[in-house]
Amino acid sequence: MNTFAGLNLGLGALPLLSNARTRSISAENPTGEKGRGGMAVPDLNDPTMPHSRCAVDLGPGWKVRPFEPIPAGQTVTIMDVDGPGIIQHMWMAMASGPEIKRFGRANILRFYWDHEETPSIEVPFTDFFAIGHDLFAPVNSLAVVNNPQSGMNSYWPMPFRKHVKVTLTNELDEDLALGYQITYAETEVPENAGYFHAQWRRATTERENPDYTILDGVNGHGQYVGTFLAWTQLSEGWFGEGEIKFFIDGDDPYPTICGTGTEDYFCGSYGFPETYTTPYVGNVLDHKGQDGPPKWSLYRWHIMDPVYFQADLRVTIQALGWWPNARFQPLADDIASVAYWYQSEPHAPYPEFPGLQARWPR
Repeated sequence: MNTFAGLNLGLGALPLLSNARTRSISAENPTGEKGRGGMAVPDLNDPTMPHSRCAVDLGPGWKVRPFEPIPAGQTVTIMDVDGPGIIQHMWMAMASGPEIKRFGRANILRFYWDHEETPSIEVPFTDFFAIGHDLFAPVNSLAVVNNPQSGMNSYWPMPFRKHVKVTLTNELDEDLALGYQITYAETEVPENAGYFHAQWRRATTERENPDYTILDGVNGHGQYVGTFLAWTQLSEGWFGEGEIKFFIDGDDPYPTICGTGTEDYFCGSYGFPETYTTPYVGNVLDHKGQDGPPKWSLYRWHIMDPVYFQADLRVTIQALGWWPNARFQPLADDIASVAYWYQSEPHAPYPEFPGLQARWPR
């Protein structure tokens, strides 16, 4: 029998048999070991299993521990397994849609590949799943799916060779409970497979130079596969005339790839007259002045058109609107972003992760 074919996980690969072994991490099986799911015994005195009272008449195997406690101010490891393997799907939920504002950016997801000391993924919990401003909006795409009321799903394939550790940090002053399931395959990983990376940034642009940096300082061989923007307008009118630019393998001062406008990069045109969510692109939040300034949540997955780089990569976008005299107006807007890419390790150090107050939505 042939071994697992690598990262080809689409419909065309479903008939192909392999030696891969499916495993799943959850609160009901936190180690993912074979045949060890649903073993928790109801214990009314164990504060980590509040559902014991619901299952006390039924015993083990009946939804005794569906949530992982995330104590206030603590970091909890939710996955810690040896490789080789590949994460195929993650489902997570912590609160219903209207309550997400209580916890989203106050919690940080971090992924560490192959015993690295610094994470390759370091993103606020909700932003990783293309939820901007801690305002839940449905997403129906190939890589990320968010379903009412707060079911957050990632289908980004994430290979690892030696080990993977995933942590969640709760920076609130209240305890939380995480429902989650991380499905992965124990399998060989192709030699040319890169590691998945995701980085969060936030800044308010300056009118004198309204360039916002989505990603910088990337060194190595890889491909850029996605952008998520949580854009807060601090001026009235249209904000989306700015060009996205990809500076590839030493480009300076001009990029190799230069877009024609923000709405164009997100595969729309002439503004965002309505919300939309598609397999590759979406504008899922049109929050015009409700509960604060206007806010937008925008995603673009480069699944069919990854941006390849051999040595380094920098990605920027301009905050640009209009003056009444039909001239471009540089804008001072509040922009947060997640950049998604694959690359060979080791990765360059990330900027210092912003503190809680620097992450709160306006």
